[in-house]
Amino acid sequence: MTLRLLSAADRVAVPWKNGGGITYEVAAWPPGADFDTFDWRVSMAEVRSDGPFSVFPDIDRILAVLQGRMRLCVVGQGPVLLSHRTPHAAFPGDTPTNAKVEAGPVLDLNVMARRGRIRPTLDRLDAPALLAATRADRLVVAIGGVVRVGALKLGPLDAVHVPPNSGPLPTAPAPGAFAYAITFDRV
Repeated sequence: MTLRLLSAADRVAVPWKNGGGITYEVAAWPPGADFDTFDWRVSMAEVRSDGPFSVFPDIDRILAVLQGRMRLCVVGQGPVLLSHRTPHAAFPGDTPTNAKVEAGPVLDLNVMARRGRIRPTLDRLDAPALLAATRADRLVVAIGGVVRVGALKLGPLDAVHVPPNSGPLPTAPAPGAFAYAITFDRV
């Protein structure tokens, strides 16, 4: 099992698909995929003002707010207030969606997966846990402090790619820190 560290310091700012903000790609599959060709993609975005989300046909999204607070409005669903203290929101990427920044700027964790190919799940880890072995790709992202994943020590916003058939894998957030474990199951 080879874990691959994805350092926050190595991320490059890229304009949103709709040009309304900045995103930092954490990882995407397959490697080198762009907005139209990924099977899955994880990024962090800065949201500084109210506005529409980029439209991604045939993509399912999960959004967790890491800093700040925003109200997410997805057509056909009621508004949802998101902060680092609330659960994440899941919604279709091809449904018109707007955000209203309630306390900003907002930093969010954005998980996107190609509908019909990949089913993503997002789990918050607030205490030491043993990640079970899985045949899926998995990312673990450190939030708010140091998180140990196996023998690796992740700093704030660092991530690690855990390849399929890895595990079980001990994960331990330092006091005050937590992590998100994102699993990408093939459909």
